[in-house]
Amino acid sequence: MQKRPLSPILALFFLLFSCSPLKKITEPTVDSPPITPASTSPQPTEAAYWSPSPDDTFQIQLSDYPPKMDIAAKVIEVDLTETSAAMVRFFHDNGKKVVCYINAGAWEEYRPDARDFPADVIGNAYDGWEGEFWLDINRYEEFAHLISARFDLAASKGCDGVDADNINGFQQDTGFDISFDDQVVYNLWIASLAHARGMSIGLKNNHSQLDELIEVFDFAVIEDCAVFGECGNYAPFIQQGKAVFQIEYTDRFDSAAAFCGQSRQNGYSAILKNRSLDAWVEPCGYDY
Repeated sequence: MQKRPLSPILALFFLLFSCSPLKKITEPTVDSPPITPASTSPQPTEAAYWSPSPDDTFQIQLSDYPPKMDIAAKVIEVDLTETSAAMVRFFHDNGKKVVCYINAGAWEEYRPDARDFPADVIGNAYDGWEGEFWLDINRYEEFAHLISARFDLAASKGCDGVDADNINGFQQDTGFDISFDDQVVYNLWIASLAHARGMSIGLKNNHSQLDELIEVFDFAVIEDCAVFGECGNYAPFIQQGKAVFQIEYTDRFDSAAAFCGQSRQNGYSAILKNRSLDAWVEPCGYDY
């Protein structure tokens, strides 16, 4: 991949954070975007956080709640707003790590905070998902406090990591002019929210910005990579000892056997799921 030159705004961003380890970026202010004048208020303390390893097995359930509790996988991804702190504690008590799903780049009409978003930052419909619309991340200062509050909720429920979805709007028909650099700045800010709260964060479906983001994202979550021939793009995560969680779907494959061999060769934890992401799963490499 040819690495793009950094714009002045990105160069400034990296300069601001060059004094601390890239793996654990400290959020400049909890509810503000990263490029702001220095604050005189106390800064968040860096906290150690769990990061999944390539040999961690994975399951995801975002519908048909409550989630299935007796799972064999070490890492379970669940929906943040639909999952209680008691459920997270149950998984912890049974030796599991919990990744919480947060929609970071699109607005969903059914979320509890939906009415709090300014109408003019809500753009085109997300194709294929009713009631979901892209957000204008160029103006994320206007809803930064809402996204920050979601990360606060994840931390309060005990989530070990976060799957921040839809952080590739620069490649989508959002209705807004979102550049490559705009997206990098937003994604770095999203990562800082997780790390400042002691949680890891996954890079979701965005290999095009891997060079710019791999040092601050702790694992990858990828969908349909076997369909589009993109799985190999995430190999740098494995090379850095970071997990890659691969999800393929039953509307494209009849059996996980179609991709498990290649997934094992890549070092990824791969599963076959229904597109609705209910409890059903056919995993590669472990008995469910």
